[in-house]
Amino acid sequence: MTIVVKIDRENIDEAIMIELSHIIKNNGTVVFPTETVYGLGANALSDIAVAKIFAAKGRPSDNPLIVHISNIEQLDRIVEIIPEKAKVLMDKFWPGPLTLLFKKKAVISDMITGGLDTVAVRMPSSKIALKLIEICDLPLVGPSANISGKPSPTTAEHVIKDLDGKVDAIIDGGDCEFGMESTVIDVLNETPMILRPGSITLEEIAEAINTVIYDPAMMHNTIIAKSPGQKYIHYAPKGEVYLYIGEADDIANAINQAAARFIDESNKVMILGTEENILNYKEGIILNLGSRTNPMEISSNLFSMLRKADELKADIILVEGVEEEGLGVAIMNRLKKASGGRIINCGDSA
Repeated sequence: MTIVVKIDRENIDEAIMIELSHIIKNNGTVVFPTETVYGLGANALSDIAVAKIFAAKGRPSDNPLIVHISNIEQLDRIVEIIPEKAKVLMDKFWPGPLTLLFKKKAVISDMITGGLDTVAVRMPSSKIALKLIEICDLPLVGPSANISGKPSPTTAEHVIKDLDGKVDAIIDGGDCEFGMESTVIDVLNETPMILRPGSITLEEIAEAINTVIYDPAMMHNTIIAKSPGQKYIHYAPKGEVYLYIGEADDIANAINQAAARFIDESNKVMILGTEENILNYKEGIILNLGSRTNPMEISSNLFSMLRKADELKADIILVEGVEEEGLGVAIMNRLKKASGGRIINCGDSA
């Protein structure tokens, strides 16, 4: 039976957190909120605990896990060295939604890293996450607390639907701030590479360390994954997702045509449109992702909207693409994975 406890992030009940830490220390699993999405936590130094993460999520064993820490001393326990560029990024973005790739020490098992000699680590800014890690005095693995491949959870309700009965405890700490997983960056090479785009953009990283590029593995799933989110279909509801790219007006016209056709074929259709286009849609279940001028709004709404498609039993989900710049790169990365390659340039038919 899964325990669900509500925690006020501004008034954390330390006694409850101590009880939850006992679960972790005894190789149990505790779901905790972060500023990005909810994470499924377990002792990163215990293979028994880590195995429970993979079992609960149904996660492929070659998909690496991110390790969460609350202080630099914990980092020193699990990585060989801290490169200078990593130190610069840690000073600027930690605690926060940035994950860095390091050479691992032997204490971190191959179960966590997918057999690689590197480990992905971040220090979350969520007060609840930091307090749990601090009280445990252990680094915690914390992949998104969902069934593998499904949209990441941004509320405790999302977690309960996916993992009730599969984990020991769930902390309900309210809605997540960003609604998009952390940016993952490899600073071990001469030219740092973003392995997974996220809430911290390439432009922000470049301001700190000058040169940074996107890893080709973001586009080619055949490359061995060094980071979560580089392989497999992710973030997908049960219905088929179609992603439309191009000019906003052309997207609206194409989606309207596709919606009419799918509805004529007796499909239940959901449209995820931007605020600028929302009044242009004629048929189907129409939801507002947010404004094109406010990608943070779209980011925070995206996973909840994709989960809504399952709640409403949508067969077809037609989604507006956004400009691939800044945070838009991360949004489109998630939508491309959710679509499984069903990407329509405006003017083409779905």
